[in-house]
Amino acid sequence: MADIITNFDQQVETTPVVAMTEVAAIKVRELLDAENDPALALRVFVAGGGCSGLQYQMALTEVEDDDLIIEHEGIRVLVDPMSAEYIRGSIIDYHDGLMGAGFTVDNPNAVSSCGCGHSFRTADGGGDAHSCGCGH
Repeated sequence: MADIITNFDQQVETTPVVAMTEVAAIKVRELLDAENDPALALRVFVAGGGCSGLQYQMALTEVEDDDLIIEHEGIRVLVDPMSAEYIRGSIIDYHDGLMGAGFTVDNPNAVSSCGCGHSFRTADGGGDAHSCGCGH
């Protein structure tokens, strides 16, 4: 079933820009609850940098005018239009293990990525490669 994407007070059913596993949704809910601010949502975006040229970023922020708003299990995920082109169809997950904990992004548009999973490159290229500090 497609998620509902809201933009400029319009609702359109479509293939989601991003989806989230149940484990990731639980962790995001914990983070949002700790902030105790109902205006906040999870922002997922792409920035230049990292050892593969582009890197994933996440933050808890308020909605901006041009955001795509994806509702997933009661959690609002915000994606700006530029980032949407790079991460369309991605799945956000959360892992907690002996080597550390954190969110990961499974991106079908990435043709290569860093061993840490935070940096990627698409077939179109984009961004200049820099060390992401992961040691890979």
